[in-house]
Amino acid sequence: MKTPLIINVVLFGALLYALYAAPTCMVAAAGQRLVAGQSAEAQAAEAPPTAAASEEDYCSEGLKTVLRRVLTNCGLIGGGRRGCQPGELRNVAQISDADFNALFKPLGKRGGIVMFDKEKEDLDAGAKALIEKQWAERRGASYFFIVARASTDGPVELNRALSHKRANSVFFHLNDRFKDPELEKTVGLLWLGEEYAQLQATEFCAWENSRPDATCADDTINRSAILAWIDCRL
Repeated sequence: MKTPLIINVVLFGALLYALYAAPTCMVAAAGQRLVAGQSAEAQAAEAPPTAAASEEDYCSEGLKTVLRRVLTNCGLIGGGRRGCQPGELRNVAQISDADFNALFKPLGKRGGIVMFDKEKEDLDAGAKALIEKQWAERRGASYFFIVARASTDGPVELNRALSHKRANSVFFHLNDRFKDPELEKTVGLLWLGEEYAQLQATEFCAWENSRPDATCADDTINRSAILAWIDCRL
């Protein structure tokens, strides 16, 4: 009669030991992980994303901040309309004209400038060739910016409309030439008129442009549309 009692006592003791030992082992294992470090796979899964090598040259935090604001408020992130007008863009970017242009200076190696005649939005052969060349050099980038301007000749309202037409001329040519169904989600239009972020010839005439043999000055460089792929990781 004592044998079943002994067995029950042994089983009960084993159960108590298991209840104590399991958490202890788990704590010990956790301690070992803290000392030895997580596995490479776990560390990779939890590590914050880092900038790709391709963006190290120009993707500053300042540029990324402005890009997020522009992409969100001008229609490329979250859907809705596409593009921003000069007055809106100043508020969206939340930086001065000079600072806005300074952010894009490092993109000279990735971009080009389409030049226009005074008070015109028509694309000449050089402009079309440059647009197609820039579009073909995507290299994995996510967004293609068209930033159109007008020089200070003429009324503000006319130049605002003119810069919008110039941006559209580039966009329509891309659409006609490539028939890309992703175009609407990829291209961002900004038309600045003469009101925001006028370019300085000394800083931007060194960019590749559609009229390399023509004189480049403050007025001519602002009758333009800057084209650039942006491959910053946002």
